[in-house]
Amino acid sequence: MPGLIQESFKTIAVKELHPTFAAEVSGVNFQDVSEEQFREIVAAMAKYGVCVFRDTGMDDAAHVKFSERFGELDNIRRYLVGGRKPRYDLYELFDAGNIDGDTDTILDPESPRSHSNRGNGLFHADSSFNPRRASFSLLRACELPPPGHGGNTDFADSRTAFDDLPDDLRAELRAHDYVGAHSMAHSRKLGSPAFFEDVDPARSPMQRHRIAQRHEPSGRMNLYVGAHLHHVEEDGEEVPNSWDLVQRLNAHATQKKYTATVPWYNPGDMVIWDNRAVLHRAGSGTFAGRYRRDMRRTTVHDDSPTAWGCNSKDAMWQGFNSQAKPKHAGAVGV
Repeated sequence: MPGLIQESFKTIAVKELHPTFAAEVSGVNFQDVSEEQFREIVAAMAKYGVCVFRDTGMDDAAHVKFSERFGELDNIRRYLVGGRKPRYDLYELFDAGNIDGDTDTILDPESPRSHSNRGNGLFHADSSFNPRRASFSLLRACELPPPGHGGNTDFADSRTAFDDLPDDLRAELRAHDYVGAHSMAHSRKLGSPAFFEDVDPARSPMQRHRIAQRHEPSGRMNLYVGAHLHHVEEDGEEVPNSWDLVQRLNAHATQKKYTATVPWYNPGDMVIWDNRAVLHRAGSGTFAGRYRRDMRRTTVHDDSPTAWGCNSKDAMWQGFNSQAKPKHAGAVGV
């Protein structure tokens, strides 16, 4: 039951946040995480998919250094085009907040980047649009809106969603080797269709990962879907009624019974999730355009046998889409 402390760990305490996934972990000294304790954190991640850590005391350097223990990190270099400057000294940090890097002020909710960020409000798996997908994401709060103004992060348990598939959908996935084609431009357009009305995701490269996948750390099956999923293919061809299937899979995986909301309380709070086991989205709120929300994320490259999906290791990595118009300047993924 949620709220019960698990006794199966020696160096950490675990409080479940949902009947099937997500937990708050305490007892970690982030200034000196032993190998034994790190192994238990990894074990907790395999079980729960989402782990919340309060008051870590981390700065940017410590955040990156700790993240590197999970594996090779992604970086922002491919996004630094057209004179765009990094907001942080460390290229491994992705800006997941609402701060304008040029002016250090709150983003205008109607700015291109804000329109782009609306896609983050849809359930997705980080980096599914890349040739090599992500394993873990580590998101840390640096500055938060006042309580009561939103900005929480929502998660969906895509492993349990697979376990609970309706019989007909389960039979279809077993009978077919379905591959999902993923595009960041697709999720940007879903999040703000009018602003990106002249962007056609189908005109840009997509990356392909199988829909039904075994989550290696837990041995459980997972639905690898989300808002970046543009269409479904089999044997290199889009399947009939593909968009209907995409919508059905996403609707199933994000039912309320599979979701949990993580509130952010203080700067230094951190959430780690496994993109191979859960979906997530940025929660809305009245903070937009009014209060600063400075969130910084590292993303770990997957090193499992299915990390590269059906993609070539020479495939193009997504930066800014060639279809971008002047009005899109500053938007990510188009």
